[in-house]
Amino acid sequence: MFVHPSFDPIAIHLGKFGIHWYGLMYLVGFLAFLGLGKWQINHRKWHGWTIAMLDDALFFGALGVILGGRLGYVLFYQFSYFIHHPLEIFAVWQGGMSFHGGFLGVLVAMWLFAHKYQLKWLNIMDFVAPLVPIGLGAGRMGNFINGELWGRVTNAQWGMVFPKVDNLLRHPSQLYEFGLEGIVLFSALWIYSSKPRETGAVSALFLIGYGSFRFLAEYTREPDAYLGLLSMGFSMGQWLSLPMILLGIWMWFQAQKQRFN
Repeated sequence: MFVHPSFDPIAIHLGKFGIHWYGLMYLVGFLAFLGLGKWQINHRKWHGWTIAMLDDALFFGALGVILGGRLGYVLFYQFSYFIHHPLEIFAVWQGGMSFHGGFLGVLVAMWLFAHKYQLKWLNIMDFVAPLVPIGLGAGRMGNFINGELWGRVTNAQWGMVFPKVDNLLRHPSQLYEFGLEGIVLFSALWIYSSKPRETGAVSALFLIGYGSFRFLAEYTREPDAYLGLLSMGFSMGQWLSLPMILLGIWMWFQAQKQRFN
């Protein structure tokens, strides 16, 4: 049995102000995007990117993540609450971000980026996809440090007690997602994208991989109290992941057709 160490949510205290762990995890994700992106520019020259483009993509992407993530949380998870408390939509320091909303925000941001540089949107997404999982993993580590998004009750020997919740053994689902959505997904995408692929193939693998890992991990994650389980016993996270998986499969077959055209 393990006990969650109940970390101080503030990593660095600066007088009356502080830098939260979750904010640092966002920074890790953005730095990983830049570092890995520069490596790709130098070693995978078939993408045709420049450092200036990478910096621009980070700016567009960061806006997409933050705005889309917040709006996604409002619309997908707590719409009935925020419709009566609209000003709290802007209180991002209180927490509440949705990956699927952030994902949609990034899609829009990259569409604008592609329009600016007159490039194909799918080619942009193929370059960006391998740079994302490290940030996803960092975000899940932030969830673990904060002791939020805990798992369902379990009898597993590696179960963990989250004292802020109760004294029951629970799945450390944040760590499962850190491993699957962060380490495993990054490894798969990085290796697969190490040589030129058909347009859309890398993006398709991202959709299939993230959607599948998130869908499976949700079985160990405690459903949101204000939503519970929805139809067919699926959580909101699972229902939002299914379209990603289906779209990814379709894109994969479309990409493979390019070999024969």
